[in-house]
Amino acid sequence: MTTTTPPASPTTAAFFAQAVISFGVSLLAVGLAIIYLPADPWVRGFLALAVLYVVTSAFTLAKCVRDRQESTAVVSRVDQARLDKLLAEHDPFKVDA
Repeated sequence: MTTTTPPASPTTAAFFAQAVISFGVSLLAVGLAIIYLPADPWVRGFLALAVLYVVTSAFTLAKCVRDRQESTAVVSRVDQARLDKLLAEHDPFKVDA
């Protein structure tokens, strides 16, 4: 039987790790800003910018998770198609001459 390697992931492990770390750093930045900074107008602007950073990092993380799930699903579909083909071609009553 022929073995095949799964298709390459559209995101590298480094990009995935960077997205996770970025999400954690941005969440920490917002938490620290809310706890330690006084509530002046410039502070609210900083918090708005930090929340924007959290949101964009969350989108990046969601994209990485989605891409990883899609690549797993493609491999599963290919494996299922191969199995279906083998089962369709198999004739248990065929006698080899």
